[in-house]
Amino acid sequence: MKIFWFIPTHGDSRYLGTSKGGRQVDHAYMKQIAVAVDNLGYEGVLIPTGRSCEDPWITAASLIDATQNLKFLVALRPGVTTPALAARMAATFDRLSGGRVLLNLVTGGDEQELKGDGVYEDHATRYQTAAEYTTIWREILTRSHTGESFSFHGERLQVDEAKLLYPPVQQPYPPLWFGGSSDAAIELATDQVDTYLTWGEPPAAVKEKIETVRAKAAAKGRSLNYGIRLHVIVRETNKEAWQAANALIQYVDDATIAAAQAKFKAMDSVGQRRMAELHNGDRSKLEVSPNLWAGVGLVRGGAGTALVGDPETVAARIQEYADLGISTFIFSGYPHLEESIRFAELVFPLLPLETRKKLAQPNLTGPFGEIVANNYVAADSQASKQLKEPA
Repeated sequence: MKIFWFIPTHGDSRYLGTSKGGRQVDHAYMKQIAVAVDNLGYEGVLIPTGRSCEDPWITAASLIDATQNLKFLVALRPGVTTPALAARMAATFDRLSGGRVLLNLVTGGDEQELKGDGVYEDHATRYQTAAEYTTIWREILTRSHTGESFSFHGERLQVDEAKLLYPPVQQPYPPLWFGGSSDAAIELATDQVDTYLTWGEPPAAVKEKIETVRAKAAAKGRSLNYGIRLHVIVRETNKEAWQAANALIQYVDDATIAAAQAKFKAMDSVGQRRMAELHNGDRSKLEVSPNLWAGVGLVRGGAGTALVGDPETVAARIQEYADLGISTFIFSGYPHLEESIRFAELVFPLLPLETRKKLAQPNLTGPFGEIVANNYVAADSQASKQLKEPA
């Protein structure tokens, strides 16, 4: 099981749908989050893309030297960049980071935003372009290890003698991730990507989707890894966790919800539609599955659900998804710095992670935890109340 976190390049806050408690997006804050999750043992971070975000490539590159092991999941954007340029960018990042870049294929789901980027394609055409784009991107990187060039003439894209002189560290290319719920998206995923991502729908819906993807991939002689994108709200008790969930949306008004839902309905993303249909903007229908809360999706696009509960409950819900075949979990929480620490401290010890070994066996000596009254070492739970002066 691998756990990723999220770099909020679109902004961060203690509350959704309001400027109250908002935090400025700046490099110092993003660096704080990256360093924290790297030290805590997270596998990597997802960096979002779109006009509401700072650029993911520049953001990720700026964090290479601040981190040691952290992997960066950054966006490939067909139509926005050329596949040959994207191949050079991926190879350079991979080399400079020592093999720590992962690529997230993003076709986009908002035609209005895409037109602002100069992309005038409908849903079907975008996927046709994405298929050709990914073919070119993969072949250029794969052939870079042997010095070969690559030519391709498709209906949407063409290259002649495309060549990459500096190959990536990861072979044959940095792993390619992708999420999409439409038939076209699933065809693309089963043809070309390494990890298929889904948003946090109820387990039954995720099970059905994974079974469909797995069967289609098997028919093509391929097998994929599977990941899921979720928010998380964990506290020491279930009561505290649900209080925190409700507090997160306490300043959201009905007008803001209505405006956000109208925007989501105008998108042609099947995945976004499925997220919105979990609650249809109704505050009274937000627990869409046990401990799966859709309150984030009232005003936020993309991943709109969160696991809510105490550590044991959250770990059990994570295991439910793992039992379906999910091996990678991409979490986030508001605010992202504090919640990354809270989640690692409370839930990591309950999960089958390599990071558990890392955190349990630090290369340090001496007492750990707070020193009490200049002499005592704090102990766990009730034992702390019975500390005695050492002999």
